[in-house]
Amino acid sequence: MNAYMNQYQNNQILNASPEQILILLYDGSIRFCRQAMHAMDENNRVVQAEKISRTIAIVSEFANTLDHEVGGHFASDLDALYGYMIRELTNANIKNNRESLETVEDLLIDLRSTWVEAIEINRQEAQPAVGQSEKYVAATF
Repeated sequence: MNAYMNQYQNNQILNASPEQILILLYDGSIRFCRQAMHAMDENNRVVQAEKISRTIAIVSEFANTLDHEVGGHFASDLDALYGYMIRELTNANIKNNRESLETVEDLLIDLRSTWVEAIEINRQEAQPAVGQSEKYVAATF
């Protein structure tokens, strides 16, 4: 069963749009952050460190892929927020601070929600309004 699930997940990623991959990465970072909190509650420092490390890797990738030329002030603000999250995650691991993990989880959830909304708005703007395509077709004949 696990092999089928891995194949399904691989196919899902290979066929995903960049927007879908972004949301999948946010889902993963939130999941790892929650797993780190659970490990912290269980006093399992090894798993805690692993899950925090995975969260940091994803957040770092978000920061590394920002296009400051295109994104301007927005990209700079996101970069600062990602840097803050990485510091909070590091603090959580070093000081065994659950509050830092909760802060990062809240930020990741908010950012994910914002991206989902932005993707939906972009999709709606990219599609012609209902009836517009029919008017275009009628006008060309």
